[in-house]
Amino acid sequence: MSLNTITIDPVTRVEGHGKITITVDDNGNVADSVFSVQEFRGFEKFCEGRMLWDMPAITSRICGVCPVSHHLAAVKACEKILEVEPPPAANLLRELLHMGQVIHSHALHLFFFALPDFLSGEKTNDDRSIFGLLDTQNKLAKQAIALRKAGQDIVDTVGGGRLHPASCLPGGMSKPLEALERMDLYKQLKGVVKFARTGVHIIRDIYEKRKEVFAKFADFPSLFMGLTRDGKLELYEGPIRVMDSEGNHVADFSADDYLQHIEEKVKPTSWTKFPYYKHFGFPGGFYRVAPLARLNIAESTGTPMADEELALFKKVGNGKPITSNLFYHWARSIELLYAVEHAMRLLSDPEILSPDVRVPAQRKGGQGIGVLEAPRGTLIHHYEADSNGKITKANFVVSTAHNNEAMNRAVRCVAESTLQNKEIPKRSLNLLEMAIRCFDPCLSCSTHAFGKMPLDIAIENMEGETVWRYRYGARAEGQGARAEG
Repeated sequence: MSLNTITIDPVTRVEGHGKITITVDDNGNVADSVFSVQEFRGFEKFCEGRMLWDMPAITSRICGVCPVSHHLAAVKACEKILEVEPPPAANLLRELLHMGQVIHSHALHLFFFALPDFLSGEKTNDDRSIFGLLDTQNKLAKQAIALRKAGQDIVDTVGGGRLHPASCLPGGMSKPLEALERMDLYKQLKGVVKFARTGVHIIRDIYEKRKEVFAKFADFPSLFMGLTRDGKLELYEGPIRVMDSEGNHVADFSADDYLQHIEEKVKPTSWTKFPYYKHFGFPGGFYRVAPLARLNIAESTGTPMADEELALFKKVGNGKPITSNLFYHWARSIELLYAVEHAMRLLSDPEILSPDVRVPAQRKGGQGIGVLEAPRGTLIHHYEADSNGKITKANFVVSTAHNNEAMNRAVRCVAESTLQNKEIPKRSLNLLEMAIRCFDPCLSCSTHAFGKMPLDIAIENMEGETVWRYRYGARAEGQGARAEG
């Protein structure tokens, strides 16, 4: 039986370029789907030889979308090696910094990238971007911008820069928070918390109108993984839980023991590894992370408004985890609300203004593991250093990598439901984009520029001849879409 391939290249960027290859048999059925990351990073290797205290600054350059997450994971790993515990005020400031990252990242994805799909229509080629919303939903778009700005201002104030933070050092923080800074940040959050809840209601209303679409879109069983503490949503510190799609607790373990439970598979199709729960093997042990996984695992969030919304979210699953990928957006909106509420709670703690934000750290060697929940999922930094504090080995299990196999499954589900006569109808191309957008992987900088992917989809025969082609959103070719063949 001969096979044809549909190639989407480039789809977007994950610290480089990525593509999707869908293999179709002669009967027009999807035989396989592969999401490939085509560019080699090598970040772990060139960290070798650097000093521990350089790592928080170096690793924040891994990603321009979630640099705070890498900054914090790095400093936590360094402190494990140096055997130093930062003062209480420093931990409060770091968690506040993390909430700022979550707020602006979730607001960016939810309102700028994901929501336009629903307000414009899943299968249209309209302007699915914040600019389209500014034209059609002006008030909503401006409120979304203000919400994201509140998160960015937290990062700027506490982190010492909007893009690459520099305030977290082994042993604590480089500077305390001033009273006027706290007042300004709290005022901003108070001004946007109502709209953060409105965002949840918008997604919930969309679900109520399109229950069948939500239920069937890229729906498949998997494991779910994330941090939790006493059953509550935890984004900064806590043990890791693995749950199956029936709601059974598969494992609970300390982040320091992640190598006993997680392995990474290498495939020749991608430079990004495929992590999985090692006791179930691969692919049986593949799992999902990020908002949907975290809320499936959590019994509560610990903040009042987010808990009310979580209770409504949980009803959809009838006591079991929700497995359809479109629910990532609803879960993300609840986490966004939680992050705003929790940031306000942190700012209300008098200890956060303490000038005691750093303790001295002595040069040491050893190994340390720093783990937290980045907006896109569980992030692991693992370092080994010699007695001088020089890095001898570094391992990063980045959030997007955890979802690697799940993204393959999601694309295959959508391809199987939309493929017609060995072609993907133009009206359905956006569904493939939406399958990737659900995960909010680190693809944002190229994927969502002006709300369109530069898709180039080609079907070739066994002789390598192109028999069908569709190009969409190619910036060099001007606006709009162009079909060939």
